[in-house]
Order: sequence, then C-alpha cells, then structure tokens
Amino acid sequence: MGLLAIIGGSGFKSLPTLEQLDARQLETPYGETSAPVTRGRLGEAEILFLPRHGPSHHLPPHCVNYRANLWALRESGADRVVGLAAVGGITPAFGPRVLSVPDQVIDYTYGRAHTLYDGDAGQVEHIDLTEPYCDSLRQALIEACSEAGRAVVPHGCYGATQGPRLETAAEIRRCERDGCDMVGMTGMPEAGLARELGLCYASLAFVVNWAAGKSGSVITMKEIEENLGLCVEQVMAVLTVTATRC
Repeated sequence: MGLLAIIGGSGFKSLPTLEQLDARQLETPYGETSAPVTRGRLGEAEILFLPRHGPSHHLPPHCVNYRANLWALRESGADRVVGLAAVGGITPAFGPRVLSVPDQVIDYTYGRAHTLYDGDAGQVEHIDLTEPYCDSLRQALIEACSEAGRAVVPHGCYGATQGPRLETAAEIRRCERDGCDMVGMTGMPEAGLARELGLCYASLAFVVNWAAGKSGSVITMKEIEENLGLCVEQVMAVLTVTATRC
C-alpha cells in the first residue's frame, strides 16, 4: 500500500505536529509544484505533505499548478490524498467551525488546466466522476472524526468558484439553488485530476465564515483568520487518526 498524502490549504501551509523526514522538489511534466513534497511522521504514521498555496501562501487559487502537485504526490508514493479545504457555509448545517466530508462537487471555475488529456499525449480519456470523492477515504475521515471526538457533517456539496475574490450574494444564491452546501476555490480541478491519476481522493472541509449574504454582515479577513485558528486543532486531531487508520 502507498502513502497517504495531505494537501494543505488556507491555514495549513504546514502541519503543526508533522515530524519532517525529508523534502524533495520534483520535476514534473506539468511544471513546478507549489512547494517541495515533504515526507514526515504524523503520530505513528509516515505521510506526504504539500501546501497547495506554497510555503508562504503566495499562490492564489487560480494559479495553483494542480496537475504538477498531484503528479508529484503520486510519483512520491501516494495512493490516497486528503485535500484540506477552508470553505464558506451556505446551508444551515454548515456554520463557522463545522467540519465536513463532502460527497459532491459543482465546478464553477474557468481557465484552469483541468485535465491531463489536453491533446499533448495524443489520446483522450473520459473519466467517470459520478462520485467525485473516494468513498473508502471519505469513510475513513468520517470514522476518524468520531474517534477523535470531533463532530462532522458526513456529506455536502462543494461549490468550486474561481477566486481569489469572494462571491457576491447573488452568486451564493445561485450556488444554493444548484444544491451547494459550501463554497471554496480549490476543490476543482483537484478532485478530477486525482481521478485521472488513479488516486483515491477525498476532502476534509472546515467552515471559516458564512458565505456572502448568509450572515447579514460583511465578511472580513479577521473573522476568517480567527475561525481558521480555531479549526486547526480539530483538523489536526482528525488527520492524526486518519493517518494511523489508513
């Protein structure tokens, strides 16, 4: 069995309790990764870690090289990937500091390199994305939440928007009509590319604010950063159990 890889999002340019063993900058057919791939120990388990936005959180969502990141993780020995996701809550169950393991995604992004099959390889593949997340890894995350004593919403539809700006209230109303429970900026093309690469991929989402128009107040970075800080311990507890179980 291969290694579990964790892709860190906002609030997770590093993993606080990860004991680093080494870090490698890999060359990929798709250019540079966001950062070197770190191999380390989380609890008793060896894992891989890659910060999606770079070591100094300098890459906006639409500039992340998702293809290079996932390719490098697979080449480093990963067969399972957990993508951490800071999100805005849309429907009532998804308030600030709630953890969720989404089961569906709607892609509103554009202009991103979203497939490995761009014509350069001389072939086209049409992957099935009916269920965009790996069910076995989703269940492992849900069970880890229970074992770690952390409440979780074990489902949810993630709406992936372009960013880096936050959405308008009208855009959030559209997302809600479409069936989205939460909104973020990095869920796609990450999930689709993982499927193309044969990786078992799931997301651990944590709500850092109500989405536009859902709280009656203006969204501030102070609010987001405060909620991010409060989510770190919860997320790390769940990841440590997940790494041991996988």
